Amino acid sequence: MRIDLNADVGEECGDDTALIPLLTSANVCCGVHAGGPETMRRTVALCLKHAVTIGAHFSYPDREHFGRRELDIPASELRHSVLEQLRALDCIARSAGTEVHYLKAHGALYNRMARDPAVADAVISAMDAFGPKLPLLTLPGSVAMQRAEAAGIVAVGEAFADRGYQDDGQLQPRDMPGALLTDAGEVTSRALAWVRGGLMQSVSGRAFGLEARSLCVHGDTPGAVEMAAALRAVLADAGVELKAFA
Repeated sequence: MRIDLNADVGEECGDDTALIPLLTSANVCCGVHAGGPETMRRTVALCLKHAVTIGAHFSYPDREHFGRRELDIPASELRHSVLEQLRALDCIARSAGTEVHYLKAHGALYNRMARDPAVADAVISAMDAFGPKLPLLTLPGSVAMQRAEAAGIVAVGEAFADRGYQDDGQLQPRDMPGALLTDAGEVTSRALAWVRGGLMQSVSGRAFGLEARSLCVHGDTPGAVEMAAALRAVLADAGVELKAFA
C-alpha cells in the first residue's frame, strides 16, 4: 500500500525546517492567507532540498483570519484571486528550477468547496485558466471532488490525521469539541486503523468508510513535527510505502 504524507507549510507559524523532510508532499501557502514571496521562496527551496513534491495551497484572500473564515465574494473575484495565487507560486517554483504538481484549497475555502457547487466551479475555472490540469487534493466524496472529475480534473482524496470528523465525513468545525487532535498516540492509532481497514472514526465514535490516497498533518498544529515523525514510523512498520501521489 502507498500513502502520501502531506502538510500545510509556508505559513510562518510552524517549524517547516523540521517538518518538510518528513513529508512526501508539501502544500505551499501562496502568500494570501499567510506568508509572502520570500516565505514562498524559502519553502520551495526546502522542498527541493528534501525532494518533496510541491503543491499550491490557495485560500480566500483573508490574512486577518488565516483563511479560516468563509467569504461571500463574487465568483469572478474568487476565480481571479485563486488564479493569481497559483501563478505567483508557479513563478517562484519555476525560477527555482521546479514546478507545482498539484493544487489544494486552504481552510474555509476547502470546506466551502466541499459542499458548494458554485464555489467549487469558480475555483475549477481558475484551475483551467492556470494551464495544465493538475490534480486537486480534496475531501473524499465531496462536491469539489465531483465537480473536478466532471471537468476532467483528477481529484485525489485526502484524510486528515489531526482533525476530527463528523459522522457524515465532513470535518468537525474548528470551534467545536474534538476538532483538533494533538496527541501523537491518538493520531497514529486512528491513522493506522484507517490504513488497515479503510475506516475513520468520527468525534462521536462512529466508524465510516474513507477512501483517500493522502494523509495530512497541519503545519500549525501543536506538535506537528513529532506527529509526522510518529506517523512515518507507524506506517513504515505496517508495511506502507510513503510516496507522493503527484
